Amino acid sequence: MRKHVGDRAVVLGGGMGGLLATRVLTEFFAEVVLVDRDRLVGVTSARRGVPQGRHAHGLVARGHQILESLFPGLTDQLIGAGIEPGDLNGDIRWYFNGVRLRPVRTGLLSIPATRPVLEHHVRLRVLDLPNVRLLEEHDIAGLATTPDHRRVTGVVLRAEGGREVELDADLVLDTSGRGSRTPVWLEQLGYRPPEQDRVKIDLAYTTQHFRIPHDPLGRDVAIIPAATPANPRGAFFYRLPGGDGRIELSLTGMLGDHPPVDQDGFLEYTRSLPVNTIYDAVRRGEPIDDPVQFKFPASVRRKYEKLDRFPQRLLVAADAVCSFNPLYAQGMTVAALGALTLRRHLSRGTVPEPLEFFRDIARDVDMPWQFSATADLGYAGVEGTRTLRTRVVNAYLPRLQAAAAHDAALSTAFIRTAGLVDPPARLLRPGTVARVLWHSRRGSATAPAPAQTGVHH
Repeated sequence: MRKHVGDRAVVLGGGMGGLLATRVLTEFFAEVVLVDRDRLVGVTSARRGVPQGRHAHGLVARGHQILESLFPGLTDQLIGAGIEPGDLNGDIRWYFNGVRLRPVRTGLLSIPATRPVLEHHVRLRVLDLPNVRLLEEHDIAGLATTPDHRRVTGVVLRAEGGREVELDADLVLDTSGRGSRTPVWLEQLGYRPPEQDRVKIDLAYTTQHFRIPHDPLGRDVAIIPAATPANPRGAFFYRLPGGDGRIELSLTGMLGDHPPVDQDGFLEYTRSLPVNTIYDAVRRGEPIDDPVQFKFPASVRRKYEKLDRFPQRLLVAADAVCSFNPLYAQGMTVAALGALTLRRHLSRGTVPEPLEFFRDIARDVDMPWQFSATADLGYAGVEGTRTLRTRVVNAYLPRLQAAAAHDAALSTAFIRTAGLVDPPARLLRPGTVARVLWHSRRGSATAPAPAQTGVHH
């Protein structure tokens, strides 16, 4: 049996990042306390702390692999709950600029569960661990430290009624999401907060549920016309678990071109998608609820690895370090990668040194951040510095997607990168570039002209 690194670890935030970190910490601490301001036990619907939980979520291939390794049998558990996993390309209809990627069986699974349902099943597994204690409906009032503020000794929590209690800890891990207060706490303790990179995208999701007379999915699990600079309106269309015929449709719009929340506007926006299948299905359908909207103003990366001082026994991970444009479905998978990094550091037998941990977490973030930030800079209205590399990649990417409509090897290569299994650099290998250029010469990989945001197609 592994020797404990400490008696107690406290995890701030009970979302996916916090759950995955808690699972790893149970291997190294006698007790792990998971704290969240929301009620969590038995919750299978969207909650206040995860407003995006009411909208489409995707767990891409690498994330699924890590979750299955941390929770063996989780996939079967989800299937037993009515969730239908599918091949990331073979069972999902991916469209770019109205053209479908060539469907190929990749052997990589996608889990089309809603965020609350996936989180619920992972939470059940975490809370079943004997050394986990949950403190739900507790606000986080602040950190407890030594008098010189060099070491964190615990957290101050505020329970219902305003009563504050201090909880000692050998390690405090902040996974409280993009609203993390660690930068504020650092300033209060006399430390410099981290620098931030921001990519302003002014994204919104608007989601509605339907029962439809004709299900166009057949044996597939989802239809996804992805947003691109040439066609900036996108959608996620898939069945909800339960077998009762409910469909979830999340419409997406960048740079203020937000899908409306009124019924007529929602359907008109659906009609403007470059794929007609979804509109044809829902216009005859029965709305189950009203459209609801979630806004995501900017992707934010906090560069803790650049700091030269940081309190000992405090770490930050998951969305509290980097929150990505959700269109690319990277957040949960990057949180899972961070959990593996945490395990590697704890395996040394001591509480991780914060700055060293942050440098390794930065490596987990680098590849997906590069992928999403570069893609976002392909939109003319997104502010940011466009290097020569950025311009070349954004000229190349639509040609790759167009060629992947005909070429199984390119389709697989693109999906493996989107699934965070392979790094984006593999799409620029000479052999891959040569295939794209060959299709371009044949006229099957012509990049579409950019469309104006807000114009119906």
